Amino acid sequence: MSHDKALLSIQNITKIYSVGGLFSRERISAVADVSLTMSAEEPEILTLAGESGSGKTTLARMVLRLVEPTSGRILYKGRNIIGIRNRKEQMEFMQDIQPIFQNPFETFNPLKELDRYLFETARNYRGREEQSIDQRIESVLNLVGLSMEEIRGRYPHELSGGQLQRVSVARALIASPLLLVADEPVSMIDASLRMSVVNLFKSLKDEHKVSIIYITHDLATAYYISDRIAIMLRGHIVEIGPVRKVLVEALHPYTRLLKESILQPHAEASWDEEITLSTMEAREFTRLGCKFAGRCDSRLPICEVSDPPITHVDEREVKCWLYVEQEKHRVVSSL
Repeated sequence: MSHDKALLSIQNITKIYSVGGLFSRERISAVADVSLTMSAEEPEILTLAGESGSGKTTLARMVLRLVEPTSGRILYKGRNIIGIRNRKEQMEFMQDIQPIFQNPFETFNPLKELDRYLFETARNYRGREEQSIDQRIESVLNLVGLSMEEIRGRYPHELSGGQLQRVSVARALIASPLLLVADEPVSMIDASLRMSVVNLFKSLKDEHKVSIIYITHDLATAYYISDRIAIMLRGHIVEIGPVRKVLVEALHPYTRLLKESILQPHAEASWDEEITLSTMEAREFTRLGCKFAGRCDSRLPICEVSDPPITHVDEREVKCWLYVEQEKHRVVSSL
């Protein structure tokens, strides 16, 4: 896809953190040379999946301009959003790209009525005409299956987790965004209510043309909700493509491991996390070659010493030496 037709174009983005003590500090690439594109012509749900520490949340925070990349570019509608300082440009960007946070009970002040949040957001993005603001709030609440009557004067603790997450989505929709960035949006919700929120995201894309970056550990909801999925490992996208291709016919050994493990959602880092790593994670981040080589039963000698390039295979991109070798054999055999 050409960049001029992209809603969002992430180009070679890297984020490096220093971790460890004073005498044992290491530089960790939380996100390493990641590139991906979302079309402006057709809305889609793109899932970022992988175990904790894979870089999903860090990448999302950079898209939302909550963290500055170490290098690379993020283009929104062809314009580099890194370093935006003008207040008018900031407001325009914030109107177009809205976050949905993981824990709805941390999104709202427990001492503040929920409808006040909605009115404040509407005034920021929809002008100050009370009638139009009332209509806008009622319409977005209806869109997420709620009404003003249900939330007027109520505090966060008076709603269920599922209802509160719907208020979070309604608040984001007031701005009429083109892109939602949702980080583990159902992991803190009772299992019986998760599918109602997931279905809400599907309807936002299908009926209201909103694109969504959906971040999750849960491959079952990823399979159900996504158009494409990007599998992340230690800061790298190791496989990306149509969700059914990736999850039904996984190419990368790490994708296959995720499928076999059937990872369940659990509490992951918040948006303002500080990076802490287990010994195994630190070794994988800093090792030469493929970050998965230490756990891979299919590794080749080259995997231990050289980072694999991205190879195009069957509508997908996969970062694995196994497919580089296969491509070489295919080219040779065709000569």
